[in-house]
Amino acid sequence: MTVESTAARKPRRSSKRVSAAKKPEGSEPQLVQLLTPEGERIEHPEYSIDLTPEELRGLYRDMVLTRRFDAEATSLQRQGELGLWASLLGQEAAQIGSGRALRDDDYVFPTYREHGVAWCRGVDPTNLLGMFRGVNHGGWDPNTNNFHLYTIVIGSQTLHATGYAMGVAKDGADSAVIAYFGDGASSQGDVAESFTFSAVYNAPVVFFCQNNQWAISEPTEKQTRVPLYQRAQGFGFPGIRVDGNDVLACLAVTRSALERARRGEGPTLVEAFTYRMGAHTTSDDPTKYRADEERQAWEAKDPILRLRTYLENAVLEKDEAEAFFTSLEEESETLGKRVREAVRAMPDPDDLAIFENVYADGHALVDEERAQFLAYQASFAEEGN
Repeated sequence: MTVESTAARKPRRSSKRVSAAKKPEGSEPQLVQLLTPEGERIEHPEYSIDLTPEELRGLYRDMVLTRRFDAEATSLQRQGELGLWASLLGQEAAQIGSGRALRDDDYVFPTYREHGVAWCRGVDPTNLLGMFRGVNHGGWDPNTNNFHLYTIVIGSQTLHATGYAMGVAKDGADSAVIAYFGDGASSQGDVAESFTFSAVYNAPVVFFCQNNQWAISEPTEKQTRVPLYQRAQGFGFPGIRVDGNDVLACLAVTRSALERARRGEGPTLVEAFTYRMGAHTTSDDPTKYRADEERQAWEAKDPILRLRTYLENAVLEKDEAEAFFTSLEEESETLGKRVREAVRAMPDPDDLAIFENVYADGHALVDEERAQFLAYQASFAEEGN
């Protein structure tokens, strides 16, 4: 199984750094970019970053292994091993770049698609799959990794993050909080309320919006009349749009926003402009509402291919590159095998577990519902006789 996009490889171009062209006032939204789709390294006047070859290889490895894990999860769902899966295909740079900008003492509030951020925080991928298999409710201790459990309710995690950040500020800590959400969640009232509270209380929180341009079947232009990052202005804090397929830019912008929060300067909204290459979840069929040409155009902007091009052209010697990519392919295969074996070895969940721990001391209604469920299950055995 390939670990990269099926998009055709771009011809090599010079990797010499060039200055990013300035866009005229009133034109399309300003986009922070440090690595072009063709793999050219460019500079930005406000967001500069210099990484070692080892760090660049690490970012590439993170994205490749995250994509491989995501592909295995999708396949497992198709085979009936998972009930559902929300793929991150195409959003690896946004998640790995922002995830690697975090310090260990920062706290993360994800949605249900932040598999790359979970990888950066050291959460075992099989724990993510356990939830989608129905074996557990997450399977990891949020306080061990400073990574909250996945949030299914759209937008509510931004309120949780804001409250937590307000607590961090009252405790006098210099850590920061980050909340992930999508363009669709930006239309939720919970997100607007979290913007208000975080601004008023100067909370050390970064709102990281992955604008993958489709809220299930609803395009962004049906959700807002202005670019999402500009919404922050109305709440009194800065907003930034970054190329969500550029892992270097996502790292630089998120790191800057987190440092601003730690200095006590309040929240920042980061809009990572990216694209959801696959379905919203495995229960969705994107061919019903978007054109193939749109996806094809974004395949040319693939985040993994552009960093590979940069590594090959400007960072690694030929022999070094071949050895690195071959080793990573082998590591990817090993990860895929481990994930498959772990999922298939997971036990089926206890049918009655849903009724446990609903109330601390039990409840008559829950007892009644449990009895009804047991009777329902018994009816199948009776029919078989």
